[in-house]
Amino acid sequence: MTRRPDAVFLEGSLLRHVTVMALSGTAGLGFTFLVDFLALWWISRLRDEVLIAAIGFAGTIQFAVISVAIGMMIGAVALVSRALGQGERDRARRIASAAMVMTFLIQGVVAALVFVYRHEVLALGGAEGEARDAAARFLAITLPSLPVMALGMVASAVLRAVGDALRSMSVTMAAGAAAAILDPLLIVWMGLGIEGAGISMLLARLVMTVVGLHFAINVHDMLARPRLPDAATMARPFFAIALPAVATQVSTPFGNWILTRAMAEHGESAVAGWGVVMRLTILAFGGIFALSGAIGGIIGQNYGAGHYDRVERAFGAALLYCLVYTLLVWAGMAAFGDAIAASFGLSAEGAAVVHTFTRYAAGAFVFTGALFVANASFNNLGRPLWSTGANWLRDGVMMFPAAMALGAAFAGPGVIWAQALVNIVAGALAAWLAWRYIRRLGRPGETGLPAAAE
Repeated sequence: MTRRPDAVFLEGSLLRHVTVMALSGTAGLGFTFLVDFLALWWISRLRDEVLIAAIGFAGTIQFAVISVAIGMMIGAVALVSRALGQGERDRARRIASAAMVMTFLIQGVVAALVFVYRHEVLALGGAEGEARDAAARFLAITLPSLPVMALGMVASAVLRAVGDALRSMSVTMAAGAAAAILDPLLIVWMGLGIEGAGISMLLARLVMTVVGLHFAINVHDMLARPRLPDAATMARPFFAIALPAVATQVSTPFGNWILTRAMAEHGESAVAGWGVVMRLTILAFGGIFALSGAIGGIIGQNYGAGHYDRVERAFGAALLYCLVYTLLVWAGMAAFGDAIAASFGLSAEGAAVVHTFTRYAAGAFVFTGALFVANASFNNLGRPLWSTGANWLRDGVMMFPAAMALGAAFAGPGVIWAQALVNIVAGALAAWLAWRYIRRLGRPGETGLPAAAE
């Protein structure tokens, strides 16, 4: 086999590849999520649960907008890694540039629409009064930074596609480091409160983008000069993956919106506790969120090279990593969850929400991770609509009745139980379907590639 310097996943231990990419992605993604977590923690120093609830409401809306960029990023990783696996580096560069431009423009349109209607969107999520006003001020500062942040996200994705785990991690670590310095300075010491949290987040995202573009352009030369003919050529295969991926990603914030709405029925204290759970989830389980992006390049390169046996083994290695990681994190959260709730100054209802998640429901992330692994497999193997269906089954079909029923029975903690139950069912089903499909790869009529991408 001819050695392809940019296709590093075609050889070597797949468990090692998965572990290295996932852990580096964990560190990088963890620092991205640390930006949100630190902002919430420093806001909690002001001892005002209304502001904590406001960050929770705003975070749900902002996550929905960012999910559009994540979906576009998934399309970029799938096509760039596949081109590298086929030995077509120049085409991979042109795909990366076209994807970056299209992601920036689309993210800009979505962010602008949410900016204009942010008060109405927050009201739909159950935000009222002072909490809604504070959340709207926060969004007014942070939403304009999202198109720029999208550039950094795609740059980081390109670095993962070429197998540069360290620099991909460094992109988001830079943002986290900036936030760690700026949050206490702006929120507490300068007394800017929730506006300070917004300014800190905006500046951290700018740092992330500058670092990501530097590595993608100056280190790897993986971005060609953007050209309109390239965008026209790449648009069809790119959007064949990106649009279903966007639909898939948007389902998660939709599910969070349902959960936030259900939690709002039990008061601002419950919403504050839910806000802590959401930040704690994405920070502590960064290794699960990163796993989807980590295995995308591994599957894409081996699929592009026709190594279907390695695709199957990569899927199994990813599930094993997911199991071990979740068990370790769950043990830590069960031990320190109550102390974390106390550090935010939550009242009894909010603390009960955090306790239920950290002590019991966090274990369901084994199945959440299985869903993410299945989604990454579908997206990189030419079946992105399957991942869309799996996510919307969870968030659009099962989440609402479960949240309302268990919330009515057990208040705020019942909403947490509903989330865990739905994740178990959806994750188990998606992983089973993905495993069956992967085992058929290479058989006649099972190339997996849509016609536009072959």
